[in-house]
Amino acid sequence: MTATAEPATGSQALDEVKIGGLGSSRPRVEDARFIRGRGNYVEDVTLPGMLHMEILRSPLAHARIKSIDTSAAWAIPGVKLVLTGEMAAQRNLAWMPTLSYDTQAVLATDKVRFQGQEVACVVAEDPYIAKDACDAIVVEYEALPPIVNPEQAVAPGAPLIRDDKAGQADNVAYQWEVGDKDGTDAAFAQADVVSKLRLHYPRSHPSPIENCGAVADFNNATGKLTVYLTSQAPHIVRAAVALIAELPEHLIRIISPDVGGGFGNKVPVYPGYVCAILCSILTAKPVKWIEDNTGNLSSTGFGRDMYLDSEMALTNDGKILAVRYHATTDQGAFYADAQPTKFKIGLVHSSFACYDVPVGHITAQGMYTNKAPGGVAYRCSFRVTEAMFFQERMMQAAADDLGMDQAEFRRRNLVRDDQFPYRTPFGFLTDSGQYLKCLQVGLDAIGYDDFLVEQAEARKQGRLLGIGISTMTEPLGAGNSREYDILGIKMFDSAELRVHPTGKAVLKIGAQTQGQGHETTFAQIVTHELGIPATDIVVEHGDTDHTPFGMGTYASRSTPVAGAATAMVARKIRAKARKLAAHLLEVSEEDVEWELGRFFVRGAESRGVTIQECAMAAYSNMPDGMEPGLENNAYYDPPNLTWPFACYIATVEVDPETGVWDVLRFVGVDDCGVRINPMIVEGQIMGGLTEAYAISNMQFQTYDVDGNLVGANYMDYLLPTAWETPGFELHEVVTPSPHHPIGAKGVGECAAVGGPAAYVNAVMDALRPTGVRNIDMPLLPDRVWHAAHTGQDVSGAPPFRTE
Repeated sequence: MTATAEPATGSQALDEVKIGGLGSSRPRVEDARFIRGRGNYVEDVTLPGMLHMEILRSPLAHARIKSIDTSAAWAIPGVKLVLTGEMAAQRNLAWMPTLSYDTQAVLATDKVRFQGQEVACVVAEDPYIAKDACDAIVVEYEALPPIVNPEQAVAPGAPLIRDDKAGQADNVAYQWEVGDKDGTDAAFAQADVVSKLRLHYPRSHPSPIENCGAVADFNNATGKLTVYLTSQAPHIVRAAVALIAELPEHLIRIISPDVGGGFGNKVPVYPGYVCAILCSILTAKPVKWIEDNTGNLSSTGFGRDMYLDSEMALTNDGKILAVRYHATTDQGAFYADAQPTKFKIGLVHSSFACYDVPVGHITAQGMYTNKAPGGVAYRCSFRVTEAMFFQERMMQAAADDLGMDQAEFRRRNLVRDDQFPYRTPFGFLTDSGQYLKCLQVGLDAIGYDDFLVEQAEARKQGRLLGIGISTMTEPLGAGNSREYDILGIKMFDSAELRVHPTGKAVLKIGAQTQGQGHETTFAQIVTHELGIPATDIVVEHGDTDHTPFGMGTYASRSTPVAGAATAMVARKIRAKARKLAAHLLEVSEEDVEWELGRFFVRGAESRGVTIQECAMAAYSNMPDGMEPGLENNAYYDPPNLTWPFACYIATVEVDPETGVWDVLRFVGVDDCGVRINPMIVEGQIMGGLTEAYAISNMQFQTYDVDGNLVGANYMDYLLPTAWETPGFELHEVVTPSPHHPIGAKGVGECAAVGGPAAYVNAVMDALRPTGVRNIDMPLLPDRVWHAAHTGQDVSGAPPFRTE
């Protein structure tokens, strides 16, 4: 096949936006099935002979198990199996490793360590029989004193929670530090002003609309285990199941179909998954387990629950000399975070990465308590949400202590454009950004100076107006293998691309979508690299038998790592296609040029072949010695994290009579590098800002003195509707990442990470005349009213008291 010569007409490159490439606000292809009710979730999976599993959970936070009587449950017609911890122990499955190198009970054997812990499970012919049988199980408990905060955990005479662990003499889960202690101490000795702040970022829950669930199907004839699972990381789950269940990995298949939200909640391996697998093995039948709302809220991975004691060393003219703080995490009963191995408290040391801080020192420790385990990266890059909230609350407190305008204080300390690449005080290397520009765009959009005038006038009338700023940068795309692994597996990611003879393509990725729009945007990356229309590309994911190994989707890894792998595999395809084009055009490869969608002869642009013609030639007219086909794979190990930046500004009015506060305006300015699909980016930002509003305003998950969870249902743990959610005004600045193949930085978590501080800072600014420095989230009306009328800070740390 030889291309025929045509008159020279100049470039014939395709219009990238029109064919759905980068910059196209292409409608989400996933929505075609979702809005028609055609999504395929674990709940939709029905297999022949399938049984149903329900879990019996502990009503007590801390108690020794004296006996478990399952006889009444066994007697109920339709019950096929009643599984206890002792039975699981016979299979060496009563305990399992966590992703933080701790151990966690699958089913309690010695004692329960949090309310909602799994004690037993029942398998029956339908879920209602299984529920009734769970109610028939009689457990005799011996109550023990509960611990619901880190202070209680280290108090003299505190009961030992993890008495199952050899050598565990206290309730400390880990200790960690980073930074330059001596240099920081020296800087504080030279400070004109030392600003201090104590904070608690309360426990919050990702609250996916689809709870956790699994359908386990063990085929005892072939030895193959297939598990349909609500997982953000199917390949890692497969590796974990192989370790826990002692099954060969090549005989385990994990399928994650459509996932109804995850936000970090669906990264860990939960006891319910292990129970379903064991029950399928024991019954030789498929077993389905679908969690209810209370089970999800009370037992699966939560977010946050971190305490901060902080100090900032300052000069009188507003320069930061040093920062130091101690962070304490409440890990619950088991240390079950999913985070890089070497970072015991995640990436909390990414704080102050956007500010020119010469030196800093952080110490941290995690504590066991009688609460559900976790600390998952709830819509953030491994504890970065806490880091940015602490950072921005400290920035406002410091500005107040200096008597300096909060915007000016940030201007004086933000990293300038000419300082990149910039080494942070805790060792990170930020590569690019326009921080001052983002701040100014936000200030101009909100009308900052005019608002200050309005605020001053309002105060004369007794009205409390406030404005809050949050400027933050987040490290995304954890994956460079020098520093990042989970369970020893390096955090790279992957893509496999196959172009068919007709030029249509299938992209298979190791990442797993749970609502981000991967099937839409990843096709757009291939379009950008090859010129194949996005409508001609199908994206597949979520099946360990049919996708390349990947570390999953969390910590905004999708675009920074899996998206980069997609670009790289497309470039491998393009390199082979260039050889095919040279063969078709009967010229040397060095004489072949590329423009979007076609190759052409240098100096003779009219002589060219399309990418589709090259694809056909790969199967029908390849040169001698070339392997047929047009497909390849790529594993991407990023050289660095990507560092998006954002400026969020909120204005509020606080009612001093009720403590209710209303958002007047909210402006967001995001620099996430190159935007693949602007519409999806804006949707991600709005979703994150809504979650940030909920956390700052209404979401209340805490524990009382007896270890009972307050917030175990959606009457107590509130999700904002369209009625409560404020409007958002979005703006953009674009600074491409210098090391990412397409210049993208990621955006899915930024608004949830940076947003809470903007809301809280605005309320605290409104209350500044009262002398109040801090109200812990959520800023419930009674807390705000109390602070406004007493001038006292309000702590939200548990235990929650009802008197």
